[in-house]
Formats: sequence, structure tokens, C-alpha cells
Amino acid sequence: MARIAFIGLGNMGGGMAANQAKAGHDVLAFDLSATALERAVAAGCSAAGSAAEAVTDAEVVITMLPAGPHVRAVYSDQILQSAPKSALLIDCSTIDVESARSVAGEAAAAGFRFADAPVSGGVMAAEAGTLAFMVGCEAADFPAVETALAPMSRATIHAGEHGTGQAAKICNNMLLGVSMLGTCEAFALAEKLGLAADRFFEIASKSSGQCWSVTSYCPVPGVGPQTPADRGYEGGFATAMMLKDLKLAQDAAAKSGAATPMGAQAEALYALFAANGFAGKDFSAVIELMRGRLGALS
Repeated sequence: MARIAFIGLGNMGGGMAANQAKAGHDVLAFDLSATALERAVAAGCSAAGSAAEAVTDAEVVITMLPAGPHVRAVYSDQILQSAPKSALLIDCSTIDVESARSVAGEAAAAGFRFADAPVSGGVMAAEAGTLAFMVGCEAADFPAVETALAPMSRATIHAGEHGTGQAAKICNNMLLGVSMLGTCEAFALAEKLGLAADRFFEIASKSSGQCWSVTSYCPVPGVGPQTPADRGYEGGFATAMMLKDLKLAQDAAAKSGAATPMGAQAEALYALFAANGFAGKDFSAVIELMRGRLGALS
């Protein structure tokens, strides 16, 4: 049994912390939201009064925070000052590469092992303990990181040095955002041409158009495996979160000089969808934008 400090108990972090407790670990959790903290306690965690208190005796510190500035502040102001030097620090937030490398540098200078380990899989996978982790860390630290993440993971992959976990996450999600738009356009066109959605699903799933957005996360209800489309596009991966990741990708592209025209177009389309009041809907709900019937989501 390990002593784990878990900081950040939002939609993703709450389920992740619960799975650590379920695995028998002693989880001391903290979040600014009293409600989120109460849920974590109900799931088997203990409550801390601050991030600094949570990490004081931790063997592993896991953070799941909204954005780069939050990660920088929590590590510099609380974690690096209060955690024992033997603690393994793992940030699972999705943030910019620059922030991840900056925090890694500060952690190393203070004598800590650190990994950036953003996740893929969404809220359902966080609750089920089936997330995929993309890890940026020193090669020698990866076995310990993999062990620490095991209760929350179906796959943990070493991407490379510090920051590459974040690079993998934003590149993967840019690809996902673009492929979902193509999938939505194709289903919308199929409907206009009189091709039934279930027939098109069967054909595309076995043809050259096959992709995860078709076979595992189909944006049309009643077709293929259960997805947020079957729940009114609730749950899953919110449009606001996809938009956040696409903005990170575009920022990284601008700083590195990479050409990402499809990523830029995807960002614009999800921004339009979110601006119409659907930031909280699953990102696959963008199919209604393609169909020209946003009223169906109201």
C-alpha cells in the first residue's frame, strides 16, 4: 500500500483518485471544491486541508489540474516545498509543453523525480480505471511511474523526455478532433444521400474510412458501441476540453513553426460550436452543426 497525495478532483481527477483508493492505497486528496472533496471521501479517500498538507508524507504525488498556470503555482508554491524528496511527482493535467518542462526543471533542481503524464480516455475511462497515459520522464523513472499509474490505466506509454507526454497528448487530440469532424461530415452527407446510418457505419467500419471516431465513438445514436451520442451527447469529452487541447496544439505549432491547417480549422469549428452554447456537450455533438440543426441539442 502506497501513500498517495492526489491534487485536483474534477471530472477526471475524482474517478482517478477513487481508483487509487479502490486499489488499496492510502489516498490523501485535496481540491478547492468542497463538493468534489466530499465525493472523494465517499469513494475511500481522506481529505486534506491544502495541497501542502496532502503531500507532506506522500510517496507519490499525482496532480490533475485545469491548466499550465495552476500546475506551475501548485508545484512551486506548495508541492516542492512540502513533499519529501523521496516522493515521485506525476502531473496528469493537460497543459502546454513549455509549462511541463519548466515544472520538470524546478522539480529536478529541488531533488525530485517528476513525470508529465497526461491521459486519454475521458470521464468514463477515468471512472473505470482504463485511461491511457502518455509519459514524459527520465527513462530510469518510468517503471516507478508505470506502477504508480497502474490502478488508473489500461496502457501507460513512455513518450520520451520531459514534455513529450504533453506533446503526445496535444498531437493525439488534434488528430482526434480533426477525424471526428470528418466522421460527422461523412455521416451527415450519407443521410442527405439516403444512406442509412447503420449501413454506412458497417461499411465505413470495414473500409478505408475506418477510424476510432467511427468504430468506437460514433457520433450517431443507436449505431455501433454505446457512446455519448446515445445519452444526448452528455458525459464523455466535453467540447470545451477538446477546444482547450486544440488551442494548446495551435500554440505549440506557432512556437515550433509547424504547419497545422487542419488543426486550425478544427479549432475554429469547435469554437463556433462552443460559442453557440454547447461547450458542455460531448465533442461528437458537433455533428448537429454539420446537419444544420443545432436546435436539436437545445
